[in-house]
Amino acid sequence: MPSLNLDLVRSILADWERGDYSSVEWADPEIEFVVTDGPSPGVWTGVAGMAEGFAGYLIGWKDYRTEADEYRELDDERVLVLTRVTARGKAGGLVAGQMRSQGAALYHIRAGKVTRLVYYWDRDRAFADLGPSPEGDTGDAAD
Repeated sequence: MPSLNLDLVRSILADWERGDYSSVEWADPEIEFVVTDGPSPGVWTGVAGMAEGFAGYLIGWKDYRTEADEYRELDDERVLVLTRVTARGKAGGLVAGQMRSQGAALYHIRAGKVTRLVYYWDRDRAFADLGPSPEGDTGDAAD
């Protein structure tokens, strides 16, 4: 039976898969948003900080989508999602090419709110940071 944390993360990704990044009701007001690698690494604090950091992602892309490949509940407070990101680049209003990335997102959850969200552009880096082998699946695959 899926946990409340897994249900929360699935609901976040359901919006993101449609390209809807507008809801932040799931986020703790003091959330820490971390981008470990990729074109714009950094750390932002609070919902406004997370929005600022995430806006840096979206500004150069059209049709940006985050899709879940797999959900893994690591423990009582952490859910790892193996993700695929697709987008079309834009430059001066012109479509400049496509981007595809296999990454991961680590959600730290307490009292029904995400307190820390760590985004990895490189899935292997997430596995390296988390330790044990990626084959240690404790969640379930996305449909």
